[in-house]
This record gives sequence, C-alpha cells and structure tokens, in this order.
Amino acid sequence: MPSKRTTRIGALTVAAVCSTLSAVVLTTPAHADTVRIHDIQGTTRLSPLAGTKVTDVPGIVTAVRTYGSSKGFWLQDPDADDNAATSEGVFVFTSSTPKVAVGDSVTVSGTVSEYVPGGASTGNQSLTEISKPTVTVLSSGNAVPAATVVDASSVPDDYTPAGDTAASGSINGLTLEPTKYALDYYESLEGMNVQVADTRVVTATDPYSELWVTVKPNEHVNRRGGTVYGSYTSQNTGRLQIQSLGATADFPKVNVGDTLAGVTAGPLDFNAYGGYTLVASQLGTVESAGLERETTQKQSKNELAVATYNVENLDPSDATFEEHAAAIVNNLQSPDIVSLEEIQDNNGATDDGTVAADVTVNKLIDAIVAAGGPTYDWRSITPTNDTDGGEPGGNIRQVFLFNPERVSFTDRAGGDATTAVGVTKVHGKAQLTASPGRIDPANTAWTSSRKPLAGEFVFKGKTVFVIANHLNSKGGDQGLTSQYQPPTRSSETQRHLQATAVNAFVNEILDTQKNADVITLGDINDFEFSDTAKILEGDGELWSAIKSLPKSERYTYDYQGNQQVLDQILISPSIRKDCFEYDSVHINSEFNDQISDHDPQVLRFRP
Repeated sequence: MPSKRTTRIGALTVAAVCSTLSAVVLTTPAHADTVRIHDIQGTTRLSPLAGTKVTDVPGIVTAVRTYGSSKGFWLQDPDADDNAATSEGVFVFTSSTPKVAVGDSVTVSGTVSEYVPGGASTGNQSLTEISKPTVTVLSSGNAVPAATVVDASSVPDDYTPAGDTAASGSINGLTLEPTKYALDYYESLEGMNVQVADTRVVTATDPYSELWVTVKPNEHVNRRGGTVYGSYTSQNTGRLQIQSLGATADFPKVNVGDTLAGVTAGPLDFNAYGGYTLVASQLGTVESAGLERETTQKQSKNELAVATYNVENLDPSDATFEEHAAAIVNNLQSPDIVSLEEIQDNNGATDDGTVAADVTVNKLIDAIVAAGGPTYDWRSITPTNDTDGGEPGGNIRQVFLFNPERVSFTDRAGGDATTAVGVTKVHGKAQLTASPGRIDPANTAWTSSRKPLAGEFVFKGKTVFVIANHLNSKGGDQGLTSQYQPPTRSSETQRHLQATAVNAFVNEILDTQKNADVITLGDINDFEFSDTAKILEGDGELWSAIKSLPKSERYTYDYQGNQQVLDQILISPSIRKDCFEYDSVHINSEFNDQISDHDPQVLRFRP
C-alpha cells in the first residue's frame, strides 16, 4: 500500500566535511540483560534511552511493512512487565525491505530514536523507534503475542492531560496515565499488537486507503452513524484510524455507518495524518448500513431558497460536472441562489496567468440544464492572478448562480478585484455601491485568501443582500493528537480578522436599513461554536442558522472521525424572526465516492 510518509528527518545520514579535525563521541551500548522494549518505551511519550545504542533487544515480529519510505517491522516482547504505562511494542525502522517474517523471534541492536511524523514544526507527537538496526533471527513460526483489545471499556472518556506549562504546553514529559486519559492509553500501546471488533465506520474510506472507526458506538452518535464533534472540550475518544498492511486494491470501500464486523487487528502506529492508527494485518468484514444521499425539500412558490456549496477546486478538466449538476438539481432541488466556493479558472491549476472562469461556470450551468434544472445566470468577480490562495494557479473564487425566472440580480457597476464595495442609502433603503462587489479587498485580513463577494438580489420585489465567503483554511493548525495540549489553532488569527471585516460590512447594511435581509454564507472553515462564528454573529447582527438543527445533525464535513461544521449560512434578525427552514444536505462527506468533501447547505425563507 502506498505511504504518504515521505520525510524522515531523524533517519537521515549526513556527511560533514570540515577543515578541522572534529571529535567523535561514542555511545556505550545498553546491554540486553538490562534493556527490553518496555525499558525503551518508558513511562512517558519520549524514550528514556533516546539517542542510545541498544544491543540484542528481544522480541517477536508481529507485522512487517514493505512499502513506502517507512519500511520496517514491529517487534513485541511476549514477557510484559507489570506497568500499564510502558508499551511492549516498538517499530524497527529498516529503510529497506525487512528480512524477517511474522512470528520470527529476533534480537535487535540499533539506536533508539524519536521520529516526529511530518516534522517538528507540526507539533506532532513522536514515534519511538529503533533505527539503523542489526537483526538476528533466533527462530521462526512462533506465536505472535495476543492482541490487546481496544474497546469502549478500555478507552477512558477524558481525552488528554493539559500540557506542561514549563514545556510550552507539551505532554511529552508527563507520566502516562492510561486508565485516565485516552491519548495516554493509546500511547501506552504504541507499537503493540491491538485489535478492535465490530466497529462502526465514522469516516468513509479516503483516497489514501484509510478510514476511521469508533470503539465507542454511543459516543456522540447521530442517526446516520457518524460521530459528531460538538466542542473543543468534548473530544470523541473512541475514534481510531485504520490502515492496512495489504494491497491498496484490497482495502474496503466503506461509508459512514458501515461496520467492520469481526476482528480488525495489527500494530498501533502513529502518523502525521491522524495520529494513532491501527495498521491492520487482519481486517474485519464489511457490513453495509445502506446509507443513502439526502434530498432536501423543494421551496414553495413564495419561498426563496439560498444554498452554499463548496465544489472542491472545480475546473473544466474535472469529470464531476454531471454529478455536481445532478446534486444541485435533484438533491438541492434547484435553489434560487447558489453560492459556489472553489470555482477555479478556465485551466485549473495550470499557472500561466489565466484568471477567467467563464468556461468553468458555463460548463456547470450547461450540465445543470442537461440534468433537468433551470438555466442559471451567474455573477462573480475575477481575482488578481495568484493572490487568493488555494491551489497554485487555480485562482479559486466564489460565484453566485441564480435562477432568473425566480430571482433577479441587481447589477451595479464598479466592482472589481481591488475596489471595495460600500453601502449607501437610497429612498430610505440600503444599496450596495457595486453589485457584485468585494468586501474590503485591500485589508491584510485577505492576504493569500478569498475575498468575500457581495451581491444584491430581488425576490418578489424584496431586496436580499447575499455575501459569499470562503475564509482562511485550518491549514497549519496543530492536530488533535498533538504533543501540545490544547493544540494551537494558528489559522484562527487570520480568520478572526476576516470575520471582523465581514461583520463590519453587515453592520453597515443594518445601520443603513435595520430590517434588511442579509445572508452571509459559504465555507467559513470554522465551527458553529467557534470564536470565528461568534465574531461573525457579533451583537446579533447575524446568527448561524445551522444552530436551528439538533446538535447531532450539525455537520457539513467529516474529518478524522469527527463530523463537524465548516459551511454555514448566517442570517440577519429580519430573517431569523420569521419562519425559515434550514437543511444540511448530506451527499458527500459521509461517502467514499464523494464528489466534494463538503456537504451543501440550504436555507428557505420568505423575504
């Protein structure tokens, strides 16, 4: 199976040529009569023997990895000590295809090292290894140590201890408490043979042949089988990533709610793309839950339907236009206005100065017509080349689609990539100075990020202001399994500035016309309970309408076993006080054959 692990800083061999004679420091080997695997692993996340050469460490080979840049094998001591904090397993990094087999009894001599998947800058925990090994096979065909059962009763409900303030918030040096904290429990099993049984899938198979299960079937479960992420302080401790030591082609294609029936077993690894991972030498049998894609309700004659849909870097070369069109027509019931995020320019990621996106948008509109939908019109503003982030050369932007038979767009000249849209009062009503227009595009809050697109629509004589957003992504944030607890969410800094700018613009509209209908929507890239959402909502200027759903239904995205909110539709008081309907339409995030990683959202109301 291909591996995404491409960098091993701790395993590089560096030759230094100096003009003066350098001293060579020799490390005395630690002998096998005193050192076993639990001595190497120790009672914290960092080995007490890191950097030390060890000799003739005994164990049984439990699994072998022969692919990718992380070739090696897992070694486990069948004679465990009586300390639950010390793991009895360790990964032996060979760099080339190992010459051992499962069941071999071996001794290993080498250097104990701490490898940080993804590099130290990620803040990830490290993986204790033996590197540069010399391996001696003593016998073959031995019984593999029995797999430790990981289940709802063994995994603590508390997620992690707080990091040591004297160590910049790191948990690396803290003594493990595996009966108290979930992360400590998983760390105490690092490298050991473990098993789960009859586990429900909570993130579908991804393109890298990975999936997530939960060993806690009742933990924040929702009706479609996922595990909902409800707050920073209420982590889902039963989540566990599953990979396989087998061929990629044999990895199961599963959706949320499906079950891996029977036993799934293998060594517990740690990687940069999800943390603790069961690398399965034995996979359970798939039992399908038969999950189906949702369809929202059709808007009535007097209801305006407004949707947001991230179409994930759509460009003319993609093969998903018919599927996106079918989703808009059938699953979303042809909304009157659709805010599209991640529309790329006419040649996608080719970085040649192309910025226009008319080919991309018109190809989607044509596909919608072919699917039986309306002939949408569209408005957008072309960005300056390579200034709005996203895939290099792609020039992603937000685009308004609208059904001209149901709603009209108020065109007002003056909007471009660098001109800020303003608000004026005409006959006692708010108007945009440019429609479409961009909100404060020169503000440093939008550096290398998408600028909000504002437009003025009219439905049955009533003006509705719509602001399409795609805020700064979460890229660069520390993961939930980071060595720093709580993890640093560095991307929030820019998102908070962006939310402040959008809220200020909404305030301009509402200060001009108190009862104006304003919708701020799109890929907010943050949760409904986040400070980003609170800044957007301000002092009641807006309200995230997904909060009208039960907590178990609040999700638009599924990441590492957590169903969460990234896409939102926020509404002004004039809309909130009247009747409205909100739907998160689950057509993508739960499925292995998704055409986007986001689920669209639909709001229906009477202006």
